Amino acid sequence: MKKRDVNPVLKFLLELGPLVIFFIIYGRIKDKVFSIFGVDYQGFIIATGVFIPILLLSILVLWILSGKIAKMQLITALLVVIFGGLTIWFNDDRFFKMKPTIIYLLFGGILSFGLLRKKSYLEYVMEDMLPLERIGWVILTKRVAIFFLSLALLNELIWRNMSTDSWVNFKTFGLTGAVFIFFVAQNSLIQKYGKTSQK
Repeated sequence: MKKRDVNPVLKFLLELGPLVIFFIIYGRIKDKVFSIFGVDYQGFIIATGVFIPILLLSILVLWILSGKIAKMQLITALLVVIFGGLTIWFNDDRFFKMKPTIIYLLFGGILSFGLLRKKSYLEYVMEDMLPLERIGWVILTKRVAIFFLSLALLNELIWRNMSTDSWVNFKTFGLTGAVFIFFVAQNSLIQKYGKTSQK
């Protein structure tokens, strides 16, 4: 399929939309219990069950519009299906709460492994979007790896020690905001090592 440009606002809505919908649904049904085939499910479990197909649908729409799917999106979708499915199957919200930890550990671990091999796997994924000199990719990859591993640790601390409401707020606003702020903070590095920058 031929790659096409997608309106940035639409792309942002498709990527963030499923998480916002999860947050809204959870907020409305968090105190309710639903009996399905004789099994009682808390609102969090139901919200998770709704989130999975919405996420997959948003990725499908993005693929249809753009003609491509990022590797990180595929990995994230796979882990959402696995851990979301386990959450519903075992009727246990811990699986879904552990998902961000697994995702960030996986990404941080892969990037760290690449650095040990003197390679920037981040460059392979983002080179078309962000043309940087070699040293720029190495520095950015180190920062992203440390950032992801820190988020994994933070997610573990929050879901294990705080309420479900606190975790949902952290997942919806905390993680999203942290990722946004982190990449905005890399602007000076991008300007310094961008291939089109004037030295």
